Amino acid sequence: MNLSLESILEGQLLLVDKPLEWTSFQVVNKLRWALRAKYQLKKLKVGHAGTLDPLATGLLLICTGKMTKKISEIQALEKAYTGTITLGATTPSYDLETAIDQNFSIDHITKPQLNAVREKFKGEIDQYPPIYSAIKKEGKRLYECARKGEKTKIESRKVTLYAFDFIQIDLPQVHFHVRCSKGTYIRSLAHDFGQALESGAHLSQLRRTAIGAYTVEDALTPNQITEKLDGI
Repeated sequence: MNLSLESILEGQLLLVDKPLEWTSFQVVNKLRWALRAKYQLKKLKVGHAGTLDPLATGLLLICTGKMTKKISEIQALEKAYTGTITLGATTPSYDLETAIDQNFSIDHITKPQLNAVREKFKGEIDQYPPIYSAIKKEGKRLYECARKGEKTKIESRKVTLYAFDFIQIDLPQVHFHVRCSKGTYIRSLAHDFGQALESGAHLSQLRRTAIGAYTVEDALTPNQITEKLDGI
């Protein structure tokens, strides 16, 4: 990762391992201020190429300088995740950002059934984004409407799951790996998976492991990046 002034201004792609509970904006803000302070810059373009929810960890691609012009191109790349779906309970946000609102029995669920239902989600599917998402409708973020208790009609979108595999089944938890297209909400996948099993479900853990050819193994945490800057 080249953090020289010339490289940052010309355009650099920083591979960040986003910590738990950090927002994507907080990562961008921390690195922008660190770079500006290091090189005494009044302005510096910095942006991320694909949001990660606060409760998700893993790969976040940060673009600087002229590289910000390629954000849309990078966002279109295939994504890979690992995570955990917890069966038997739902939440309004489809993850642990909100409290459990309903509980369901999972006594009827078998491993063959889990595998059969999983197969139905492979390939191109219609998916509804969560109401607790950053998508804008009529100038407002959906999560802003959700937090105010406002009902909003959400349109479905077509997304593609290139792979959806189980790493381990330990009911009520199902640990998985997913490769998917741009715009796929893993929270919605967890919710829809639970509905298909007639048990309810929510996403209890998520980590983004890759975006295109970029992998989280090559990423540094925001603090590691700022420490590296201090050493330059």
